[in-house]
Amino acid sequence: MNVIASRSQLRASLIRWALFTVPLVMLLGFIAGQAGSPNTLWFQSLVKPSIYPPPATFGIVWTVLYAIIGFSLALVCSSWGARGRGLAIGLFVVHFLCNLAWTPVFFGNQNIEGGLMVLGLVDFTLLLLIAAFWRVRRSAALLLLPYLAWVGFATVLNYEFQRLNPDGGQDVPSASTQRYQL
Repeated sequence: MNVIASRSQLRASLIRWALFTVPLVMLLGFIAGQAGSPNTLWFQSLVKPSIYPPPATFGIVWTVLYAIIGFSLALVCSSWGARGRGLAIGLFVVHFLCNLAWTPVFFGNQNIEGGLMVLGLVDFTLLLLIAAFWRVRRSAALLLLPYLAWVGFATVLNYEFQRLNPDGGQDVPSASTQRYQL
């Protein structure tokens, strides 16, 4: 026998990894999304760019992208013995932490400029990640291209928010502090 594993064993490994990575990536994305919301007075007070899509678009797109990202990771994780596999997985962790940090920074801290900086890191680490995935499994890298396009759009959108709201948005009092004048 001149192979380490049969095709069915490799397929089973991919399925096991996908059953772990896809729900994990989606769950982490959901949890990070709970750290902030566009339904705040602060966000509602911002001037919206003309390219701002309907709010429902974000939930749909991110759900699909997180599933694709999780499957892409499963392809790399199931590539036992591939040169650069460990580096690719490590880069994924760093990149995904940057991805998850955007919502708490932008919405949670109400920091448009900070969100743009985080997206710069997301863009940079995603390009590194695609290159690392390419070395391990080209199909995994190709699956990340729609994600790259969306992150590029998100960066432009965040920049437009910064440009249109240079003061960071109106200082809207929170629900816990209201003033009444007589």
